[in-house]
Amino acid sequence: MKQQIIVSGLGGQGVLFLTRVIAQVAVNRETPVLTAETHGMAQRGGTVLSTIKVGDFASPLIRTGQADVGLLLWEANLEVHRSLLKNSGSLLINSDNAGEGERIDASGIARELGNAVLSNLVLLGLAIRQKSLFCTAEECETAIRQLAPAKFVEQNLAAFHKGIDL
Repeated sequence: MKQQIIVSGLGGQGVLFLTRVIAQVAVNRETPVLTAETHGMAQRGGTVLSTIKVGDFASPLIRTGQADVGLLLWEANLEVHRSLLKNSGSLLINSDNAGEGERIDASGIARELGNAVLSNLVLLGLAIRQKSLFCTAEECETAIRQLAPAKFVEQNLAAFHKGIDL
């Protein structure tokens, strides 16, 4: 099994936590995984692109037209990072606008849950519902429990399940 995934957003949106959750699932499966991230600005609000390669790969970087899945937490990054996705790739976008890919207002849902940062896990839930990723909901739940601070675990799981259930 091999899968190449991009996670794109802005600093402070949880791009790196989402990357860690997906990578942890691979680690728990004892499947090789490589990750890398690039930061447009070293502060909240700058563009962040994270790449995840699950399976037997030599390099963590994803070339143009090679990503199987794109998880975009910021719709404006579609113009910048769309070229990384295969034509047949799954594109999931945090947006309440109509357009390309599967879209969910993850930010709005996260705000309803009381924490706008949870949009990353709402989007992960959508990806699981759409069967876009290599993993199951149960595997993601385990990884979230492993990585989230104890006081935020239930809130994180609620956001994840909201994305699955919508």
